Amino acid sequence: MFTVTVRDHVMIAHSFKGDLFGPAQRLHGATYVVDLRINAETLDANGVVVDIGAAHAALSDTLQPWAYRNLDELEEFAGVNTTTEFLAKTAFDRIAAVARSGGLGRPGNELASLEVVFNESHVASAGYRGTL
Repeated sequence: MFTVTVRDHVMIAHSFKGDLFGPAQRLHGATYVVDLRINAETLDANGVVVDIGAAHAALSDTLQPWAYRNLDELEEFAGVNTTTEFLAKTAFDRIAAVARSGGLGRPGNELASLEVVFNESHVASAGYRGTL
């Protein structure tokens, strides 16, 4: 399996509901380093998995609306705990739609899977991986 990984980051604020979250129930910030890994069984005619520039743009475009925002105030996340896992799946869904439409510079049906990982720190991360 061939892979290409691009990376970006996003700074957000949010809070969680539920005793499980202890002090994170209060408003707090997070800076995520986000990795997008794209997998394909074969290389295309140019010898690549995808256009790296297009992959980075898809990741950046996905994260940008959340940057420097309190996610608790965004309509799209009303009533949702915006956990790291939840954000990874949300980002995956958006980037997968771009990939399926050929927006990564290659027909979506030629790609095997995507993985989005939100790195919270040097010791913790969460992500979502799915097929295309």
